[in-house]
This record gives sequence, C-alpha cells and structure tokens, in this order.
Amino acid sequence: MVNPQFIFMRLFCIGIKEKRTQIKLTMKSIKSLLLLIVLLTAPFAAARISAQVTESKADTVYPILEKAQSDLAILNRLKITGYIQAQFQKADTAGIESFAGGNFPANIDNRFAVRRGRVKLTYDYAFSQFVMQVDVTEKGVAIKDAYVSFTDPWLNCFAVTAGVMDRPFGYEISYSSSSRESPERTRLFQTLFPGERDLGAKLTFQPPKTSRFNFLKIDAGLYNGIGPNAIDFDGFKDFIGHAMINKSSANEKIKFGLGVSYYNGGWRQGTKYLYNMSDLALSTGNVMAFAVDSTSSKVGTELRRKYYGADAQVSFDFPFGMTTLRGEYIQGTQPGTSATTVSPSTQPGDAYLRNFNGGYFYWIQNIMQSKFQTVVKYDFYDPNTDVAGNNIGVKISGKNKATNATDIKYSTLGLGLVYKWNSQVKITAYYDMVTNETTTALPNASTLKDLAKDRKDNVFTLRVQYKF
Repeated sequence: MVNPQFIFMRLFCIGIKEKRTQIKLTMKSIKSLLLLIVLLTAPFAAARISAQVTESKADTVYPILEKAQSDLAILNRLKITGYIQAQFQKADTAGIESFAGGNFPANIDNRFAVRRGRVKLTYDYAFSQFVMQVDVTEKGVAIKDAYVSFTDPWLNCFAVTAGVMDRPFGYEISYSSSSRESPERTRLFQTLFPGERDLGAKLTFQPPKTSRFNFLKIDAGLYNGIGPNAIDFDGFKDFIGHAMINKSSANEKIKFGLGVSYYNGGWRQGTKYLYNMSDLALSTGNVMAFAVDSTSSKVGTELRRKYYGADAQVSFDFPFGMTTLRGEYIQGTQPGTSATTVSPSTQPGDAYLRNFNGGYFYWIQNIMQSKFQTVVKYDFYDPNTDVAGNNIGVKISGKNKATNATDIKYSTLGLGLVYKWNSQVKITAYYDMVTNETTTALPNASTLKDLAKDRKDNVFTLRVQYKF
C-alpha cells in the first residue's frame, strides 16, 4: 500500500524542481533580452559619444580653421614681385660723367654693380590697393613706391592715388625698368624727372575692361616737384597731366598708343638773381647770353617750369618677328642753375631759365620666334635751344653771364642685343655711343672737359636680370 505522505513529498519535490527550471529559463531569457538590447542600442550610444567628442573637438578646431581661412584670404590678396639687375660696365675713359647708371669714379673705367634690386608688395582688397616697393643695392636701401589707391565702386572708372608714385608724364617714366629694352632711361628724363617718382596725389579716369571706352586713360595730379626722397623746400605744387589712348586691330596683329602730356609747376627763387637768355650786343657782334634781373622782389617768387610732351607707340606682329616702334618728344622751359639743368631736390642758388627740347626713338625687333631681340635707340637733349655751336661760352663782361658747358646738347645712339633665357632671366648687351655738341669758345681745362671735340664717353653694359 502506498504511503500518502510519500506521495505528497514526491509531488512537492517535483513542483520545486519545475519551479527552479522555470526560474532558470526566465533568467536566461532576461540575459538574452539584455544582450539584445545592448547590441541594438550600442551603435546609437557610440554615435552619441562620438558626437560629444566631435563637438568637444570642434570647439577647438573651428577657430583654427577660421583663422587659417582668414590668413589664406590675406595671402591671396597679397602679391610679392621683384627683380634684380647685376651688371658689368666698361667706359671709354676713366672718371667720365655718364647717364648710363651714374658717373664713373675718378681713375675708374670699369665696374661691377647691382643697378636695381627691387622688392614690391601689392595688396588688393575691395576696390583699394596698397603698394610698397624698395630698392636694395650696394649704395643702400631707398623707397621707390609707397602709395594707396582707391577705385570708385559704382562706375569703376575713377581712381585716387596718394603717396610716392611715378609721375604721370609721358610714356618712358611709367615703363618698368624690368621691361625696358635699354639699360637706362634717356638723359632727357633723368634730367627733368630724377628718380622718376614724386610725392603727391592724382586722379585717374579709365573705364573698366568691360567698357568699349577702356582704351582711354587720363591722369591728373599735384606733386611736390622735388622727387621721391626729399622734403619739400618751397610749398609750391606742380600739376602733371597725361592723356592716352591704346588700341589694337581686330586680329590683334597691330597695336598702337598715342599720348599727350603737360607739366606746370616750378620752384622758389632763393636769391634776387635771375638770369634769362637775351640777345646781347658785343663789340664783336650780337650773342645770346644770360642777362641778369636782380630785383629784390624776385626772392620767394615761383620760377615757372612748363613742359609739353607727345608720345607714340606701335607694334606689328610680322611672321619674321614682332616689330615695335616707340617715340617721345618734349619741349618747354626749365629753371636751373649755372652748373646744371637737373630738377632740384633742395633750394638752389641763383636761377637760370632755359628753353629746352629733347626726345627719343626706339626700334625693337624680335628675331623670328627665337629668344633674341635687337634694340636700336636714339635720344637727344638740348638744354638751351637759344644757343648753339661756337656761340656757347662766348665771354660776357659785367653782371651778365656767358653760357657754359651746361648748355651743351647731347645725343646718344644705343645698340643692344637682348636674350630671354626664360620667363625670369634676361641678358642684355648694350653699347651707348654719346655725342656732344662742340664749341671752341670754352677753355679746355682737361681731356674730360674738352668741348672742342667729341668726348670719349661711350659705355658698354652687360647685364643679367632675374625677375619674379
């Protein structure tokens, strides 16, 4: 017979075992569910953590990127250019006066030099421009350009420029020395516009490139009149104006330009002695010489300095090579001293007024499509058109003054060969043949000062230029 207590206990144990099994199954399911939840939510949690880290890094990276972009924008607006010209020169005679890079020192007829070492910074931004250029040579460091320019944002036709800049007279002044085919500017421009630049302000009118009237350009400005590196000594301002047109044929094979220039200014008379050219009667006949005006009221008055100029350029793209013709003529009145007609940078002494004229002509021929280019240049400068030849230097008695070596006319024929090594390097061989007007009326103090014959003052220049 089965014991009822045994049956109850057996059933109880079986119930407990089943419960344990259920509990085990339930815990396993819970663990599986938790694992599934973790697997499903892990990417979202990782993404959130990554976003938090990225956001934290962004707080540091974004300012750095913004600054880098700002610096890059500044660099894109800034352009650095320049060139250096190293040269060797040989003169006919030691110690000659020369406009081929300056006078030769006593006992020296050959020399090495860095003629120009230019570095130019140009910053463009929103219709404005800042320009700074310095010249570094064995003679020192000098400012060449330092100006700001603003263009109107409405018509884009008018620009105002102020500072140290090229004087807007003629063509040769603004034609860069790095591009010019001859080593130096003419004697005429070196005399009237030493240093080429001046302190002042100008207004420029030129329609934008999108306009059909872009070919027209007009410059008008006021300047100290004493050059770029001098402090004004008289307070007078000089007006300079230049109007020019540039055109080309429909096929771009022919290009030409025409310009006219006007200069009206002067400098303060420092003494009461003013000498003007006059036809004076001598016992041997009439002669042109300097008659004195010694009125005390002359002190402090402005001596008029007036120039009139015209320039022209034309180029033809022939099959045998580009041909360029270029010329310019200037005449006017130049106040100077007994010893020089160079425009002064400091207060001169007694004043001498002279009528002058001068000019130049270029013929530049590219040789086929080669890297060679030939140059023929003729220029002249007559500082005193009222006297010539043996009449220069005729002695005058009394307070009037005779003409002298300052009134001698000079002309120069230059022959050159240019080799463009590449887009940066250019090599120039050039020979200046200088001819002076002769007179027997001036004493022959030395070989270098002998004006009864042509002086031996030709100069050969070999130059290499690197431009960037």
